[in-house]
Amino acid sequence: MRFHWITTIALAAVLSFASQSVAEEQEKKIDRSNLPPAVEKTVAAQSQAATIRGFSEETENGQKLYEVKLMLDGHKKNILMDANGSIVEVEEQVAMESLSPAVRDGLQAKAGSGKLVKVESITKNSKLVAYEARVMTNGKKSEVQVGPDGKPLDHEE
Repeated sequence: MRFHWITTIALAAVLSFASQSVAEEQEKKIDRSNLPPAVEKTVAAQSQAATIRGFSEETENGQKLYEVKLMLDGHKKNILMDANGSIVEVEEQVAMESLSPAVRDGLQAKAGSGKLVKVESITKNSKLVAYEARVMTNGKKSEVQVGPDGKPLDHEE
C-alpha cells in the first residue's frame, strides 16, 4: 500500500511538470498595449495595408515570442517576432493554383487520400523554407509539410 502511494505521488509530479512544459509552448492571446515597443514598431510597419486579427505571445525554447495575425488582400498572414521586433517567421496563406506542380504533388503525396484544405508558405530569416498544408481525412484534420521544391523535409519547420 505504501508503494502505491509513493508511485501515485511521483506520477502526479511528473504529469504536473509535463503539463507545465506544454503550457509554456502554447499561445496566449494578448492586447496590442502589451507588446514591447520594438515589437509594436514592427507590427506598425508590417500591418500598414492589412487588417489586424489579433496578437499572442508564446515561449519557445525559453525565448518569448510575439505573433500578429493579419488579413492581407483576402488571405491570412501571421508574423512571429522576438522581443526586439525582429521577424523570426512568417506564415502566409497561398492559393493552391499559385503553387508549382512539384509542390502541389509533394503535398498531395504526403496527404495520401486526404484533401488539401489550406496551404501556407513558411519563411524564416527572409527565406522560404517550406509549404504547410492543412489536410482533411475522414473528418480528421492534420498537417503536412514539404520543402520549397515539393520534396519531403528532413525535419518539420
